[in-house]
Amino acid sequence: MASSIEKATFAGGCFWCMVEPFDTRPGIKSVISGYTGGNVENPTYEQVCSNTTGHVEAVQITFDPEVMPYEQLVDTFWQQIDPTDPGGQFNDRGESYQTAIFYHNEKQKEIAEKSKQALDESGKFSKPVVTEILPAKPFYPAEENHQDYYKKQSFHYRLYKKGSGREDFIKETWGINLDKSKLKEELTPIQYHVTQENGTERPFQNEYWDNETEGIYVDLISGEVLFSSKDKYDAGCGWPSFTKPVDSYQVTEELDQSHGMIRTEIRSRKSNSHLGHVFEDGPQEAGGLRYCMNSAAMKFIPKEEMKEKGYGHYLYLFNN
Repeated sequence: MASSIEKATFAGGCFWCMVEPFDTRPGIKSVISGYTGGNVENPTYEQVCSNTTGHVEAVQITFDPEVMPYEQLVDTFWQQIDPTDPGGQFNDRGESYQTAIFYHNEKQKEIAEKSKQALDESGKFSKPVVTEILPAKPFYPAEENHQDYYKKQSFHYRLYKKGSGREDFIKETWGINLDKSKLKEELTPIQYHVTQENGTERPFQNEYWDNETEGIYVDLISGEVLFSSKDKYDAGCGWPSFTKPVDSYQVTEELDQSHGMIRTEIRSRKSNSHLGHVFEDGPQEAGGLRYCMNSAAMKFIPKEEMKEKGYGHYLYLFNN
């Protein structure tokens, strides 16, 4: 039976910065930048920026809730914004940059309101959460040059996201503050060396290089889902290798120039742990990438234990 497809609409300030966090994630069909909340039909970018239309910059996401639940989208939304700012977002000021969740049905409204209340009561912010939760209104796609801006103008996009203050705010607010001394006590020497000191374990002498059991591989420290056995293959290198992550948002890429080489390092977004590297010598039929990971940076959850350990939602990975 085919899944139902839903829409989610979020206003998080400049819509350039609200596409990338959702775009390539599992279950996402499309992410469109646009305008909503006001009463002017088919407004232009200039009109909306004049703060006279009642519209805000927003993104509309078409998604499969069986793969990417609405709750997860809302959690991601909160982690892109300053929900305590009533006058805009970061360097962008005015009503067109105000934040809001526009719900498309009563279930979305309930989820959003509960999530907002939980965030407000969590103590994460010293000021109250002021992001509004509103019924969805007509959504007008923005001009073509604003669509997928993070891809089309990637250099300027990176400068803008950093320069606006958004990037640093996200890192400071949502990154895990790890106690290195405590970690050193809790982790094995090789786990600490790999995750905190960018180390590499020995090939063919690590826990998962030849593991063929069905299941998922999660971040050792944060528990975030990283890879699936469905995408694991024997690359002959002696480390667990995968063709892709389960959710590309959970990992980040960094330039690594250590040891006289130029490589692309893979780190966990939430814990900032070193995981391994990605190379372009993977199976061509699966995209050509090889995510060469360290077993010591991950924990394996067998398929039959996923539900009891809180990962039941990811069982969709094994449906076909």
